[in-house]
Amino acid sequence: METLERLEKTIAQRRAASPETSYVAKLNAKGLPKIAQKLGEEATEAVIAAVSGSNEELVSESADLIFHLLVLLQAKGVSLDHVLAELDRREGLSGLEEKASRP
Repeated sequence: METLERLEKTIAQRRAASPETSYVAKLNAKGLPKIAQKLGEEATEAVIAAVSGSNEELVSESADLIFHLLVLLQAKGVSLDHVLAELDRREGLSGLEEKASRP
């Protein structure tokens, strides 16, 4: 978890940087739709790696996916702690029960 917490802090700092020197700032300058699109692309690449790639490719694409998810969460003002709290809330529920409880 320390790695994700450090990454979240780094992303927060880099949002304020110049888009010419920071990938995070560049993504944020393009807006939420571009960030969401990039997350979707990374998710697709992770799926492809899972189905037809090596474990190393899956690890790499998974890291990209998590990174871009954190960028998106940051752009929306949602902390990693909020996501972790939701996972904690769901702990012990079956996936079917949890899904049925949604409005």
